Amino acid sequence: MNLFFITFLALVLDRIIGDPHWIPHPVIILGKYIAWFEKRWNTPGHSRQMQRIKGILLTLSTLLIASVPFACLLFLLYHYIFWLAVAINVFVIATTIAWKGLEDAGWGVLHRLQKEGLDSARNEVAKIVGRDTENLSEVEVLRATVETLAENIVDAIVSPVFYACIGGAPLAMLYRATNTLDSMVGYKNERYQEFGWASARFDDFLNFIPARFTAVLLWIAIGLTGNNARQAWKIMFRDARKHPSPNSGIAESMVAGGLDVQLGGVNYYGGVPSHRALLGNPTRSLESKDIVRVIRIIQVTCLILLMLTALGGVLIWRL
Repeated sequence: MNLFFITFLALVLDRIIGDPHWIPHPVIILGKYIAWFEKRWNTPGHSRQMQRIKGILLTLSTLLIASVPFACLLFLLYHYIFWLAVAINVFVIATTIAWKGLEDAGWGVLHRLQKEGLDSARNEVAKIVGRDTENLSEVEVLRATVETLAENIVDAIVSPVFYACIGGAPLAMLYRATNTLDSMVGYKNERYQEFGWASARFDDFLNFIPARFTAVLLWIAIGLTGNNARQAWKIMFRDARKHPSPNSGIAESMVAGGLDVQLGGVNYYGGVPSHRALLGNPTRSLESKDIVRVIRIIQVTCLILLMLTALGGVLIWRL
């Protein structure tokens, strides 16, 4: 089956329904397994090497759980019930993409900020970021939202689409499992430094190509939405390497340059300050309209992906 067409349909499905709460999400199951494994096996007192070995076992087992069942199921269904195989492929890929979810998250923070006040906006942004939000100023709420939306253009949209086009639902789920691992155990602190090493490194590896493809998509989208595409490219080359992630810094720095704002600064995690490199120039202060601008950039980026998957599907079909 043409995986480009299937990915096109998955993008459309995600944009229409997102992630309804009444449908069990595969990532929830993966998250419960990761939490169980981590609680049972991430025990203090073991050597650095042993911690890494246990982390590697967690990574491998999670990836197998995420991809092999779907691969076997689809292999059988394609031989016996073709239309059901296509439907499952589309649905599973759609669960790995968060186009609608990312937009809704941005609109949610903006609505709370404008309609219900700063305290409500802090509570809403706490749903999408890991940093402490209780004492954030309005500008810091805006910064947290813009940074998260920008970073997740890679993690929640481009990367799963990229891997779905290559390997369908099994490979898209393998990517989503990797990203979930990184978000749960990929921290550089005492508890996860060694145990989460394999998860973090594999996430960096899988995102390497999609993140750089995202730079091209964002450059086009930033220009088409009337933002500063030239500055986005300039800031990306200047500042992306400052980010602790070799991939997230690309999207965040491009958005910072495209909006002519500065991202990064001091975040607090459990009351402990964490200094993030400054990305972009402080040409102006962040404002609520910047959330709208980033959402528009996301929308155009996804429309480009829709056109590319449709075009890829036609070219493969013609061949």
